Amino acid sequence: MSATPEQPTALSRDEVRAAPKVLLHDHLDGGLRPATILELAADCGHELPAGDADSLATWFAESADSGSLERYLETFSHTVAVMQTREALVRVARECVEDLAADGVVYAEVRYAPEQHVEQGLSLDEVVAAVAEGFAQGEEAAGGRIVVRQLLTAMRHQARSMEIAELVVAWRDRGVVGFDIAGAEAGYPPTRHLDAFEYLQRENSHFTIHAGEGFGLPSIWQAIQWCGADRLGHGVRIVDDITVHDDGSVELGRLAAYVRDKRIPLEMCPASNVQTGAATSIAEHPIGLLKSLRFRITVNTDNRLMSRTSMTDEMWSLVQAFGYGAHDLRWFTVNAMKSAFLPFDERLALIDEVIKPGYAALGG
Repeated sequence: MSATPEQPTALSRDEVRAAPKVLLHDHLDGGLRPATILELAADCGHELPAGDADSLATWFAESADSGSLERYLETFSHTVAVMQTREALVRVARECVEDLAADGVVYAEVRYAPEQHVEQGLSLDEVVAAVAEGFAQGEEAAGGRIVVRQLLTAMRHQARSMEIAELVVAWRDRGVVGFDIAGAEAGYPPTRHLDAFEYLQRENSHFTIHAGEGFGLPSIWQAIQWCGADRLGHGVRIVDDITVHDDGSVELGRLAAYVRDKRIPLEMCPASNVQTGAATSIAEHPIGLLKSLRFRITVNTDNRLMSRTSMTDEMWSLVQAFGYGAHDLRWFTVNAMKSAFLPFDERLALIDEVIKPGYAALGG
């Protein structure tokens, strides 16, 4: 299902790194530095599967590279375990911003589940406050080169989604821009959390839903038509509703056509999708077909630690696989900024003052 390259590859990896990037789908607990995990684990007495940073990084990547979403999610037991104190959360959040800024990210929405960080007595509000402090420290250290906001996630196999939705509304003027549900899709449909989504809609609040990664079209359909999702986390399985005929013609089913017609953003995470078996390779990833059909595609990292990836890695892999140039990367980036949960005037300012000039310098 690869796409024909739209133009000759003309970008170097260094140019891709320098390009301004927008990241909508990145998990805080999936992007820790291995050295930080080691130090935090020593502080709290948590046992790790490896004793040095390089070996630990390899363990995370190999454990996640199983072709199974459920096995992929198991790796988070170690990162979450070392993120149970205010000090640890501030540090992890600060380092997250520093790492993204160093990678050329100018705007990011970073998500995590507050309910997973209360094992040592922190309240949900204290968790959010700690992450907010870390993000603010990181932004200051980056000298204004990046803006980072929080997405609060509820776990779809738990029953705290309404509580987290209320937390989103309580913090929405203090750095929280939206809500999400995450976790294994199979057996835990988004409709289990309808009360939370209906509450958020009444409160004029934004939300995205993990859908169409580990489960297929029914998950996407429910996320959109029952729950009213503003964006789809992954959404890669929408390709199951698209038929490419032998003569090269393409036929969209009603759900795929609706997603495209409504410009519903797809938070694509190519490297992660290959790891979890949602795609067989980058070259065969549906992102090529979906871009050629002009779906609202965005490019994301998902979990930088588990996938050993970055926004530069993700975009560079697409440049290599599909021959994308600066114009294509600019298209992905503007798509993402248009789809962000930041207020409109702030989105427009970043597009006009940062993103467009940055790509113009690359010929995009």
